[in-house]
Amino acid sequence: MSKFTDFVRSNATEPHRTRTRLILKSHPEIKKLIGQKNPTTFWVILGCVTMMTGLAYLVRDQSWWVVVAAAWFIGAFPAHTLFVCIHEAAHNLIFRKPAANMWAAIFANLPTVFPTALSFKNFHIKHHAFQGVHELDADLPDWYEARLINNYSIGKALWLLFFPIFQGIRTLRMQELAVFDKWVITNTVVQLAFDVLIVTLFGWKALIFLGLCLFFSVGFHPLGARWIQEHFLTLDPQQETYSYYGRLNVPNLNVGFHNEHHDFPSIPWNKLPEIKKSAPEYYDTLKYHTSFVRLFFRFLFDQEISLFSRIVRKERGRVTVADQSKPDLELVQAQNQNVRPEPVV
Repeated sequence: MSKFTDFVRSNATEPHRTRTRLILKSHPEIKKLIGQKNPTTFWVILGCVTMMTGLAYLVRDQSWWVVVAAAWFIGAFPAHTLFVCIHEAAHNLIFRKPAANMWAAIFANLPTVFPTALSFKNFHIKHHAFQGVHELDADLPDWYEARLINNYSIGKALWLLFFPIFQGIRTLRMQELAVFDKWVITNTVVQLAFDVLIVTLFGWKALIFLGLCLFFSVGFHPLGARWIQEHFLTLDPQQETYSYYGRLNVPNLNVGFHNEHHDFPSIPWNKLPEIKKSAPEYYDTLKYHTSFVRLFFRFLFDQEISLFSRIVRKERGRVTVADQSKPDLELVQAQNQNVRPEPVV
């Protein structure tokens, strides 16, 4: 592939809703997976929150090199898992009641210092609905980001290291999506109370440790390669979503099955491999990644990959801003409503 000097423009709508229709037509058995919930995810949240709080306690009086090393080598993994759990809650895939999912997200947010769970929900759902639309997709880098970082290795390393900050700044351009409701306020109040409690009981070093876990889990770490894996044009200049099939799908809770997730956002993480297994002809023909470590170093040192390696579009399709990104569930519900009962003979 050649070096990108600007984003790749597309006049087509995002590809996933079309593939969802095709797969459901060819494999109606997948319908049984749509709308399922996975409350087991809450026990994963509980385990990770407990683990990270325990680690914060253990490093509270350690040297700074121990704090940093523990965050990079250990804490980044449960922190990343919690981020994926927040993602599951954003799609209401843990419990049936939306409010229960929001509380689960708030609880999962606790060890990662900053109150982001409910804001993430508001922006992430629109990433599914408007993939590549600059003013509505917070997953898409800003133009200033791409020009600032370009394809320089040191720039890309710093971008990964401070990824949560860049991600937060992006939301400022999402003027149509700004939401500041009771749930965002609750998330903020609960998070600040937890942070104060950590500092009071364990000290500032413990809180800084938790903050480092967050930054490493989504940034300068092989786990941070997830952001490059999902939508960067690393293997094909026209394929805009990639899956990852590797061992780190364990702490990732299968979020590496990213084409599958975008095609069927109403299916929980534990069922995503079943989609690929049921419809191999749709996924085996797509390019995919198998190593986050290899992708991490390739992103850093491959001059052909930059923040411009993304597809952008102006076409919003027929989706409204109020869309909740459940095309798979809506298709099944519409089909069920159109099914007429057979006449009694």
